[in-house]
Amino acid sequence: MKRVLWIVTVVALAALPLVVSALNQPYYLELARRVLIFAIAAVSLDLILGYGGMVSFGHAAYLGIGGYAVGILAFYGVSNGWLQLAVAIGGSALVAAAIGAVSIRTSGVYFIMITLAFTQMLYYLGISLEEFGGDDGMRLKTRSDFGFLDLASPVQFYYFALVLLLAAIYFTQRLVHSRFGTVIRAARSNEARTRAIGFSPYPYRLLAFTIAGAMGGLAGALLVNHTAYLTPDFMHWTRSGEIMFMVILGGMGTAAGPLAGAAALLVLEDVLSSWTQHWQLILGPLLVLSVIFFKRGLSGIFSRDA
Repeated sequence: MKRVLWIVTVVALAALPLVVSALNQPYYLELARRVLIFAIAAVSLDLILGYGGMVSFGHAAYLGIGGYAVGILAFYGVSNGWLQLAVAIGGSALVAAAIGAVSIRTSGVYFIMITLAFTQMLYYLGISLEEFGGDDGMRLKTRSDFGFLDLASPVQFYYFALVLLLAAIYFTQRLVHSRFGTVIRAARSNEARTRAIGFSPYPYRLLAFTIAGAMGGLAGALLVNHTAYLTPDFMHWTRSGEIMFMVILGGMGTAAGPLAGAAALLVLEDVLSSWTQHWQLILGPLLVLSVIFFKRGLSGIFSRDA
């Protein structure tokens, strides 16, 4: 059943540009691409939240680092997409390793507050970068150049984001079902027993935290190409909350959860905002009700193990 649902989902996503073109509604392709990009960010957070039990309220920092890596390189005339991705992913991984080295030594509310504090530090650092627009942000000078791939083409960009999302989901699933992932999940369930059988959770958690940060940087690099605009708001704590809610809404610790949560939240936001400027007053109660009645997330509706 799960495999059939995945096949149907992938086929539907692959066919979406053809449907949108037939209906002459290019906006929906832009919305779908945004969903795919945020789904990558949600997949990266799910690795440490859903499987590792680490409630990070600073995951938006890596969106910002990935975005600024692309934007700053483009500002200085470096438009090679592969180099930009390498810097975005590598820079995010390094920052995640530094933040994780400190925050993973704590737990509970202390872990949440430390990750939040680091993200806000990076947010205010972005505001202080006057050369790159400061609080006002700046337009992306040129989109990433991948040679054979033209990100100015909505269809090509969409398929590129789709391939990267599927690769991120596949990589994450292989990782969490490996021996490494078993230790991460065991430490989430019972850290004391994990230590008792000879595994120290700290290095495993740190590596998972670093990998999650790297994938978040990838999402940030795609996001700045999508918006063609760079702003410190990429790193604001409210953006971290949005990504976290995507994971919770879709179903923590599931393969399909991040995609389902990102699609549900962003589409719902789009629909409600087209009806009224006070759409958040409607969205809030709906999200609360979804958490109450779908305790295993949206993906749990269709499959026990999603």
